[in-house]
Amino acid sequence: MNTTHGPLELHLTDAPDPREVAAVSDDLDRFNTDVTGIADRRPLAVLVREPGTGRVLGGLTGRTSLGLLFVDLLHLPPQLRGKGLGSAVLRRAEDEGRARGCEAAVLYTISFQAPGFYERHGWRRLGEVACRPAGASRVFMAKEL
Repeated sequence: MNTTHGPLELHLTDAPDPREVAAVSDDLDRFNTDVTGIADRRPLAVLVREPGTGRVLGGLTGRTSLGLLFVDLLHLPPQLRGKGLGSAVLRRAEDEGRARGCEAAVLYTISFQAPGFYERHGWRRLGEVACRPAGASRVFMAKEL
């Protein structure tokens, strides 16, 4: 969907081109670097791979920037849960965050996903925002590293 705003076009999409997303992200990163003098943004992933095939079965994705570890996604399929693998993945990401100089970590989860898992690993709730389905919420969490 396109609309105009003066001489500019506003384009709404649910399928953005990864290069266009990168352009926005890279421009914001340049702005942050110009303001802070710190250029430390790096992606981070801890992937769980199937032996032999190398197929990704789950893991964690995120990034580090300006002294913070951001956990964006952490997922393991049901057959890999309850065996300590999720804890190992999270610890590995936290350790890498510390190695990169991060002093804290942030994430959000959904109330029906894993807030208790994170709390058992020393994360604390910062706040919640209601979402769907009724009674659910996004739970924003942080941890000192």
